[in-house]
Amino acid sequence: MLDSNLINQLKKTLKASIERQEIAGATFMVIKDGNEIFYHEDGWADLESKRPMTRDSIFRLYSMTKPITAAAVMMLLERGDIDLFDPVSHFIPGFKNQLVEKNGELVPVCREVNIQDLLNMTSGLLYDGTGATGQQSYALFQELDRRLFSENPMSTMEFANRQGQGPLSFEPGSNWQYGTSADILGAVVEAVSGMRYGQFLRNEIFEPLEMDDTGFWLPEEKRCRLTKTYQDDGEGGLKLYSGNHLGINHQMDRDPAFESGGAGLASSIDDAAKFTTMLMNQGSINGVQLLKPRTVQYMTSAALTDCQQKGFDTWHTLRGHSYGNQMRIMTDNTKAGFIGSQGEYGWDGWLGAYFTNSPQNDLTILFMVQKKDAGTLPITRKLRNIVFSSL
Repeated sequence: MLDSNLINQLKKTLKASIERQEIAGATFMVIKDGNEIFYHEDGWADLESKRPMTRDSIFRLYSMTKPITAAAVMMLLERGDIDLFDPVSHFIPGFKNQLVEKNGELVPVCREVNIQDLLNMTSGLLYDGTGATGQQSYALFQELDRRLFSENPMSTMEFANRQGQGPLSFEPGSNWQYGTSADILGAVVEAVSGMRYGQFLRNEIFEPLEMDDTGFWLPEEKRCRLTKTYQDDGEGGLKLYSGNHLGINHQMDRDPAFESGGAGLASSIDDAAKFTTMLMNQGSINGVQLLKPRTVQYMTSAALTDCQQKGFDTWHTLRGHSYGNQMRIMTDNTKAGFIGSQGEYGWDGWLGAYFTNSPQNDLTILFMVQKKDAGTLPITRKLRNIVFSSL
């Protein structure tokens, strides 16, 4: 267990953030040497009804979905079902004959996007932005949202095909830029496995790890545990956010046609801890082996070339890090903007769900919150600084 002074500091820091209305509430967990040494919850899962945050509260993971998608791809890699240099067009026809945007013109690519490009965000696929690539992707997400509750919602595979038919922002492998690569990986898993992406995750990851509260939607009996999302109200307080984002139904109350490998999962802190512990244990947990140790080592290592790293270095809050397989990896703890350790890896989500694994310290930190446009919040860094500085 953590000592009492450290526990009091963590609780005090979290409570102060809630009292300042930076967040409505959160759950926080620290795992050391395979054992939970601290758990704490504070604040509200629903401000309006004063429903308190609880250990079994369920959160929309958004981009914290991405490492789970990477693990699914690693399973296919281990089985010999895929080669990382396989062109994506082998699985998704829309990726054939792609074009890339150069100097305001669209020209044929020098080589096709492959699976490794998708894993490392070096594909040239974007969420949105300026230029033909960003505009096409933005328009696709707008259509995805418009059709979300229609009689003809967009499927995972339709989205991937449509995304592939749009232009790339740079030659595959020549740069790094955050985008929709993980969503395309979900469709690749569908094509290879012959089943819907959500079913693959259920069969191969969630059921073996007993992640019973994790999925692309929630059955009726679990929806009362779904945490509300809040955003800044512009006056120093919080207001409810209820919109849909990136084609994700915010209410999580129906089986979606589009199962987003980059953003679509919901989960609890205990379920998330089962996944992070599996990675920390080199692919195994409670006698269940999902991945082999060499595979986990590959999955959690920095993968960018010097040229690609220049693109990642523009993300100023992640100085001292590189990227690989849908996760950040700390490569120089002296340059990072928070206390940490070499080789530490993890990711966060648009609404603030966050994890980090530090193999050097045998330490995991999980922080679950629902705040619009959060990513890694200041409170997240404050809490982890308290923990890491005490090691």
